[in-house]
Amino acid sequence: MAAMNPQTELRVRTLSIHVVTWNVASAAPPPDLSDLLQLNNLNLNLDVYVIGLQEMNCGIMSLLSDTAFEDPWSSFFMDVLSPLSFVKVSSVRMQGLLLLIFAKYQHLPFIQILSTKSTPTGLFGYWGNKGGINIFLKFYGYYVSIINCHLPPHMANNDQRLEHFDRILEMQNFEAQDIPNILDHDLILWFGDMNFRIEDFGLHFVRESIKNQCYSDLWEKDQLSIAKRHDLLLREFQEGPLLFPPTYKFDKNSNNYDTSEKKRKPAWTDRILWRLKRQPQAAVHTPRLSAPHFTLFPRSYVSHMLYSISDHKPVTSTFDLELKPLVSAPLITLLPESPCTEESDLLISYSLTADFLSSPWDWIGLYKVYIDISDIPETEDQFLLFYYSNNLHSVVGISKPFKIQPRSFLAEGPLDEAQPQI
Repeated sequence: MAAMNPQTELRVRTLSIHVVTWNVASAAPPPDLSDLLQLNNLNLNLDVYVIGLQEMNCGIMSLLSDTAFEDPWSSFFMDVLSPLSFVKVSSVRMQGLLLLIFAKYQHLPFIQILSTKSTPTGLFGYWGNKGGINIFLKFYGYYVSIINCHLPPHMANNDQRLEHFDRILEMQNFEAQDIPNILDHDLILWFGDMNFRIEDFGLHFVRESIKNQCYSDLWEKDQLSIAKRHDLLLREFQEGPLLFPPTYKFDKNSNNYDTSEKKRKPAWTDRILWRLKRQPQAAVHTPRLSAPHFTLFPRSYVSHMLYSISDHKPVTSTFDLELKPLVSAPLITLLPESPCTEESDLLISYSLTADFLSSPWDWIGLYKVYIDISDIPETEDQFLLFYYSNNLHSVVGISKPFKIQPRSFLAEGPLDEAQPQI
């Protein structure tokens, strides 16, 4: 992407990111996920969805089917979000773990997928039922790592949970020499079924505290909160206030905590953390260089009791990301030549920046824009052109929406008139 000219001052932008984590316990998607995705919240204008699932159905037949076709959850999210102008930017799966990123199409030229990675930590350290999956990208020139994890369960395995947390972090190294260490990334979003439990207190005390919405005593004994008091690196990962009831363990198809013989103690197992890059401290006599503007503000951190297909309740967090873009223009600028009709070939003009390295395997795609005609008084189809870079594995250029009209919209010319070129 084109670097910003030092003389060019780009204004600060505010982008909204909605993060979802949910252990779905092998269940299929429910009919309606509007609450989970905040589709009816008129105060939100979301730009990016980051969705992490754990314990997806990963039986042999399911995995074989998902290899040949899109898995049911990915298909469901695509069906819901595509009409709202969202495009699936990237995805990675490791057995029951799934990580998806959707973005409004206008952001695609400024999102570069650099790497995806799976880190299994299950049986003997090699089985993928536990571990983490990562998507590493550049977003408007900033380095961003997104990690979805599933850590070991049970009260007594807290040390193992923390060990797996560290192992996943250590394994996020990248072969390319120009990619910084993960701790030097501008933003890390880390979430999932972390399986941290509430220590010391008995089942009755915990349930009564939840019933009375008295969470402060429970926070003090939350294993993640305790670990952050003693681990300097873990302390750098921030979290919103736990103002919602513990999200595990529920009887399926109900809002009742575990009534089985085991009667597991409720816990905040499902968490969303984030970490911003540390800014270097300047020496006493050295003026500190002003860091690029890049700040994350949490707007909400909630659970969704509406959903009962799993023994976990989903957790979401919405963030406002304020940034001053480090890139000023997309690598490719696309322009369809007019007129565009169904019968004629489409002539496309495009320009590229001097630092863009093209490939014979690059391609340009034509896509229909989904429009909600209840909000926009348009009845004719609109289309977009996308330029996909094989070297960068990303969309690097996108046109403005345009129409392809039936031939009857145009005045007919002579029979021997030259047709538009390819």
